[in-house]
Amino acid sequence: MALPINIEDLLGGLVVEGNRVEYKKGWNPDPIYRTICAFANDFDDTCGGYIVVGVDEVDGRAVRPVAGIDINDIEPIEKAMVGYNNLIAPYYQPRVFFEQVDGKTVMVIWVTAGERRPYKVPDMVTAKEKKYNYYIRYNSSSIVAKDDYLTELLNLANRVPFDDRGNVKAKPEDVSMMLIRDYLAETKSSLARDMEKMTPMQVMEQMNLLEGPVEQTRIKNVALMMFSYHPERFFPGTQIDFVFYPQGKDGDPNNFTETEPFRGPVHLTLRRALDYLKYMVVRKNIHKPKDDAHSIVVFNYPYQALEESLVNAYYHRRYDEYQPVEVNIMPDMIEIISYGGAERSIRLDDLRAGKRVHARRYRNPRLGEFLKELHLTEGRGTGFPTIHEELRLNGSPDFTIEADDDHTYFIIRIPCHPEFVCDELSMDKEGHILPVGEVWEPDVTEDVTENVTEDGTEDGTENGTENGTENVTENVTENVTENVTEKSTAEKRRDEMLRLMKLDKKITYDNLVNILQVSRRTVARDIELLRSQNRLTREGGDYDGKWIVIE
Repeated sequence: MALPINIEDLLGGLVVEGNRVEYKKGWNPDPIYRTICAFANDFDDTCGGYIVVGVDEVDGRAVRPVAGIDINDIEPIEKAMVGYNNLIAPYYQPRVFFEQVDGKTVMVIWVTAGERRPYKVPDMVTAKEKKYNYYIRYNSSSIVAKDDYLTELLNLANRVPFDDRGNVKAKPEDVSMMLIRDYLAETKSSLARDMEKMTPMQVMEQMNLLEGPVEQTRIKNVALMMFSYHPERFFPGTQIDFVFYPQGKDGDPNNFTETEPFRGPVHLTLRRALDYLKYMVVRKNIHKPKDDAHSIVVFNYPYQALEESLVNAYYHRRYDEYQPVEVNIMPDMIEIISYGGAERSIRLDDLRAGKRVHARRYRNPRLGEFLKELHLTEGRGTGFPTIHEELRLNGSPDFTIEADDDHTYFIIRIPCHPEFVCDELSMDKEGHILPVGEVWEPDVTEDVTENVTEDGTEDGTENGTENGTENVTENVTENVTENVTEKSTAEKRRDEMLRLMKLDKKITYDNLVNILQVSRRTVARDIELLRSQNRLTREGGDYDGKWIVIE
């Protein structure tokens, strides 16, 4: 079986925190099974962990090149694990993978949070006399749960985070194998190669996206959040709304403009919303001091601060609350509202002070795992310190937080740099937000050309009115200088469109919009062009037809 996570990322500590990975130079079942038990109990709701056998460690870091394990030992180890798994009460079976690293074979034991916790295991699985204990993780160690820790662990029985629960309404066809394939390819997982030989249910099982016995298997909520084109069908309100107040909420609260909601798979929604902020909202001034060769660059909002704020709001929101994440853009601030509030173990005073926080319980831990592997979040409690530091470096006032004691909502306000504060904002025909009377100047340092696209300003204007992404997706694709590569970005996009149509002859316009992250108009224009080039045709009607790619 192929490991869903990239082995190099795992060994490098790039996407999984150090306290969730344990390295063992050799096969030693006694400490390994104590750690398996601890990870399965998932005391802090961090999604279990990984044990890598065949890798030594120094100060918690993998030693390279790896030691590896003897391939002749693999079969005896697998047979021994069958017996040791039966010693865990209730029964638990971790997933085992073998990967090639530095020319050697290593064994990766993936221990996901158990559905029937709490678990206990003998202190020494190899001993004749078995003394059972409950184990939990404490920092980077596996310890016996005692006193208050044991009481709390026992109280966690059958308490599963929302994103890791099975969904009774979902069907296998609600999960897109194309989205899964693209995710695995982006994270460089070897499963991307192997999944062509597997059924959709086998792929989801290997990625721990299913729950329950074979006869009553349910698709987990996180699979719908990440790999369904329409997660809002299962979690109403799963969207990001941008609301533009030209004179602010206080100045004229009835004067506002809403963009089309950003919807779709969580990671794609976040990327499109972040692109909107980056290309439509963020502006900069460059100052060149007389006696200094270095220029001073000041932004109305440092992008990294907005990125951390929005990702935190969308990742940590409650998906069982039918309220969207709302981004309000005003002359003096950007306000981001999420519902469900901060996790109850977090002290709001620490957040307001910009301190690094550690949640005693994590909300949506599985979702966080996927976002970390895509480098959309770090998941180490560094979000608010990053926002605080980015605002400081930009010379902006610090952020403020508003929340209630019942943890029903959470608001973060990012102030505009004083240099950019104005009385009234406006939105130009392409959707850029800027002070009244000012004209948007493209930033060539972002590799965006002033010559918009193949059909010029018409497409930019269309995007400005058709969708909240407005000119964003075109900036990210067609607006990039196309003569710097052999094949233009638009041509590459059309090639990708044909590839997707080969994989799924019934793929819809909406599917293509979500995957390619372009406007519906762009998809329609590309399809017409491909048809005119005799590279594509359609058989049947709009509803029951299929695409035919002409080789």
